[in-house]
Amino acid sequence: MNLIIRQSKICDPQSAFHNKTCDVLVSDGIIKKISEKISDKADQEIDGKNCMLAPGFFDLHVNFREPGFEYKEDIQSGCNAAAAGGFTGVLQMPSTFPVIQSRAGVELVRNRTVALPVDLEVAGALSSDLVGKDLTEMYDMHKSGALCFTDDKKAVQDAGLMMRALLYTKNFNGLIMSFPNDRSISGKGQMNEGVVSTQLGLKGIPAIAEELMIARDLKLCEYTDSKIHFSTISTSGAVDLIRKAKAAGLKVTCDVAAHHLLLNDSCLEEFDSRFKVKPPLRTESDITALKNGLKDGTIDAICSDHSPEDIENKQKEFDHAAFGAEGLETAFSAAYTSLKDILTPEQLFEKFSSGPRKIISLPSIRIAEGEKANFTLVDLSDQWTVSESDIRSKSKNNPFIGKKLSGKVKAVVNKGLYNIS
Repeated sequence: MNLIIRQSKICDPQSAFHNKTCDVLVSDGIIKKISEKISDKADQEIDGKNCMLAPGFFDLHVNFREPGFEYKEDIQSGCNAAAAGGFTGVLQMPSTFPVIQSRAGVELVRNRTVALPVDLEVAGALSSDLVGKDLTEMYDMHKSGALCFTDDKKAVQDAGLMMRALLYTKNFNGLIMSFPNDRSISGKGQMNEGVVSTQLGLKGIPAIAEELMIARDLKLCEYTDSKIHFSTISTSGAVDLIRKAKAAGLKVTCDVAAHHLLLNDSCLEEFDSRFKVKPPLRTESDITALKNGLKDGTIDAICSDHSPEDIENKQKEFDHAAFGAEGLETAFSAAYTSLKDILTPEQLFEKFSSGPRKIISLPSIRIAEGEKANFTLVDLSDQWTVSESDIRSKSKNNPFIGKKLSGKVKAVVNKGLYNIS
């Protein structure tokens, strides 16, 4: 099958056509020709006028809930949501039932997306059943394709276990992904601790719960000379700690969730559980620090932190509602809305494409003749109001429904397949 994308501006510093407006011909999943004008006929054409063509986006943090919780999301619906958001690759967290903690579990999930335009990579569990007591067989999972190891949002509280995990994965150049949250401090908190939580009478989750865990893991990273990735950081103190660690030469990377760049804790004033996320929405000063961290390179990537929930778990009394937001379809637009005056398009695309791939040792994507076609078409001038019909996920707990965002994904192409929003 042949596909031509007409007159889009290529945004790929690795490409000889960077910043040039071209036609791109794709045949059987390979970029056959890039030229100012292509006269060939194609089975399908996409109008790329006023759009930018970037290497396919990759999301470092999604929960597709399969196996075990398919009523919230399954791999098919999750990949549909990912493609609608511009992602041609995602990293699935191990928080399923059963937990992804064996070779068989890794292989089961990785083999489910052959006929979909999204590459599904897998993070294996760090501890057995995610309870933080015993290490899993990480090497066996690594040999089956697991790209990193994490207990997802069940942060590892045992410093000794984290140290052993860092030492163990160092033997095969593996990566530990840490969600920083000291539960002895965050406890049963429902939102960011601050003025708004006091006004609402809700138990707060203080910034120090995140920052103390980052400080601990950075010390362990230094002691073991291992590499570590911090997932979905949210506070100004976290940015400062990681900036200093990078300056000191530690092998540390981090990402931020898109919704933390645009939404603050005042969104919770109406007790809307769509805004109940973990880590919690913080303050405007934290958002400013996160933006600065992206600009100076402290923060390496932006993710969706896609956490779909069913109505029964989300639409209930705030204290009892589940944490998490569905976010694949809106992650890029939310980030662009927040960062369009901070980062250039090239810098923003890097946070969505080569940045996350580099963290988990995947090869970067290049828009060049002879390369596999793996790219995302985006119209940065499109302003749109998110509606429930825009959400491809089974779950609709998206905090941006009803909000106006800038920048819209128009299409993705990968594995010889394409998806048009």
